[in-house]
Amino acid sequence: MIDVSVCIGTACHLNGSHNVVASFKHLIEENHLHDKINFAATFCAGQCTMSGVAVKVQGELYRIDPADARTFFKEKILPLV
Repeated sequence: MIDVSVCIGTACHLNGSHNVVASFKHLIEENHLHDKINFAATFCAGQCTMSGVAVKVQGELYRIDPADARTFFKEKILPLV
């Protein structure tokens, strides 16, 4: 199982975390990955002062722009599956 989480705390919410969550959910469904990806929305990843949305993949923290969510998923998450 691949662990993927998106911060939905205040700062990340204001930076567009809702769009990242929606994109990831859609891509998980589109690629039939429900049984391969453990996806969760979490509160505060402790990166509030940085721009973008905090995303954790297998414990590694990334900051992404919501507009890049689809590309990030394809480049960083799909290869792990």
